[in-house]
Amino acid sequence: MQATSMYGDLIVGTFIKEEKNRFICRVRVSGIETVCYIPSSCRLSNFIDLEGRQVLLKPNASRKTRTEYSVFAVKYKRGFIPVNLSLANRVVEEQIKNRRFSFLGNRKNVIREAMIDGYKADLYISDTQTIIEIKSILSFEKETVFPTVYSERALNQLIKIKELLLQGYTVHYMLISLNPVVKQITLNQNMSDFYEHFLECIALGMQCCGYSIYLQSGIPTTHSKTNVYWC
Repeated sequence: MQATSMYGDLIVGTFIKEEKNRFICRVRVSGIETVCYIPSSCRLSNFIDLEGRQVLLKPNASRKTRTEYSVFAVKYKRGFIPVNLSLANRVVEEQIKNRRFSFLGNRKNVIREAMIDGYKADLYISDTQTIIEIKSILSFEKETVFPTVYSERALNQLIKIKELLLQGYTVHYMLISLNPVVKQITLNQNMSDFYEHFLECIALGMQCCGYSIYLQSGIPTTHSKTNVYWC
């Protein structure tokens, strides 16, 4: 069953469940239960409930893959929300190159996944020694919190960011909602270690901002600024 022409060659299905393997799920496609790939290193059930929802599937180009389709987006209200958490990195990079985010200053040379003194930055602007750390938010609520699950990796990143701030690097911590309905993101004080390190980074000069993404004719782009609160 093809999706509407608005979404090109994407396929419409109904999400059944995530499997124990975090990259695998089951989707009903044209009445047939089908094993599909989820392009996310995190279990999506940590953030949203997908069961029974309509989803858009991308046909997998390689014939060597175990699955025929990858889950691209989930139906929410009158639109679809992309579920690939790494999508935000690509969108932010493209928008920087399209001269968005003027607050970043000179931004001609943008490097993806640059290694800086042992830290892998999502994006690095070499013109100004600016590190951009991007975190994706997946929620159906207008007001949500971040983070929702404990992440040792995110904690260690903040520890390293503190060191880099002390060395004179500029750091922008960007919270990107994959759902344009989200209008407010509040730092989760219950994640005490993360919260304390985050505040220490802010005190050292780290900037934090929020934006949302929406699908325009099936293509993800930045939508609007999102309020972020941490105090």
